[in-house]
Amino acid sequence: MPLTDSTPVRPAERDSPIRTLAASIGIGYFAIALIARLPYAMIVVGVLTMVVDARGSLAVGGLTSAMVGLGTIATGPLIGAAADRWGQRPVLLLAALVQSLVLVALVAVAYGETPDGLLLLASALAGATAPQVSPMSRARLVGAIGRMRVDASARGRLQESTMGYESGVDEMVFVFGPVLVGVIAIAATPAAPVLAAAALTIVFVTTFALHPTARTAGHATDAGEREPARRIARPGILLAAGGTFATGLFFGAMLTSLTAFATEGGFPEQTAILYGIMGIGSAILAMSVGLLPRRFVLPWRWIGFTVVLLAGAVLAAGATGAISMGWALALAGCGIGPTLATLYALAAARSPRGREATVMAVLGSSVVVGQALASMVVGSLAESAGAATALWAPVVSAALLLVFGLANLRGHRAVHRRDTATP
Repeated sequence: MPLTDSTPVRPAERDSPIRTLAASIGIGYFAIALIARLPYAMIVVGVLTMVVDARGSLAVGGLTSAMVGLGTIATGPLIGAAADRWGQRPVLLLAALVQSLVLVALVAVAYGETPDGLLLLASALAGATAPQVSPMSRARLVGAIGRMRVDASARGRLQESTMGYESGVDEMVFVFGPVLVGVIAIAATPAAPVLAAAALTIVFVTTFALHPTARTAGHATDAGEREPARRIARPGILLAAGGTFATGLFFGAMLTSLTAFATEGGFPEQTAILYGIMGIGSAILAMSVGLLPRRFVLPWRWIGFTVVLLAGAVLAAGATGAISMGWALALAGCGIGPTLATLYALAAARSPRGREATVMAVLGSSVVVGQALASMVVGSLAESAGAATALWAPVVSAALLLVFGLANLRGHRAVHRRDTATP
């Protein structure tokens, strides 16, 4: 049974907030939320694989894959706002049904005698109807934590741990989603991963929508219970969104430049393994942020872990082979995962009342925007100037993330001075 304000909390539960949270939402929730994220992680690569097979053109495949991301960018925050207004359940049920139908139609369009323009439109619709499971899961857990009877320190630590867990899950999904696409495509046909994503969407996103936590996800049916939408544009949230944008730039720049590096080095088959080294380390470290001391406050975590990321990016730019690149990416992963978890924790703490899903969707869309932009720009850079030059793009992305972190730290200090000066 979901935890509410009137739910009695036993003393033992007060000593174990993580156990209380798990008991209040059910252990099964975490498995459902994890699998429900897989379809989107499969679609981007799955569409690319299918279109290259269907149309015989890598350029068209790349465009259709990019259109999936652009579609998500265009509607992600709107879907989050709809969930805040009408609740997650109806929004997710509608999105799951529509996207499953769009994905099936996309397969038919790809292999039919249709113009490329229609194929691009269908790909954009596939992204635009993405159910936004990741931000909605974060919003549910933030709402559940807010209703728990624990002291402020325990609530803060639990929220940080939860955002770390969510970021770690996202990392794992986006590392292993493309691997699953490859396995399915080899075992069946290049179209099979897209159809599998449609099946997973209709089954697991629907299950996620029907989970009891959807009723208590922090939405407000009365407009008076929600803060104005303009409060989302407060500086603290915009800086966190800027941070996730820079993080997306890093992801896109690193994957693209790494692909060029491995191809030029004669070991293109190791690209996924090298990128996975960063992803796995990132996920593990992200899930561990709740163990950090409370004195290591979120603004300083942003700075500290970004410096680690920047060091890893610089080492990657100077790598000479697969082994040195692997060590550099392992170090970068130790920085990127905890930084992303910190960004979501900051945004969760700053979210206006009743706008949690919108804020989480804005941050998620910012990652996609950065990743898509970097993939296009760095791809052209690698083709024209080579991998050695392209590998400096992740360094620039990490430096931009550090700039946003320093701006956030300055704002945090200003607020702290104002609060301490208030009698």
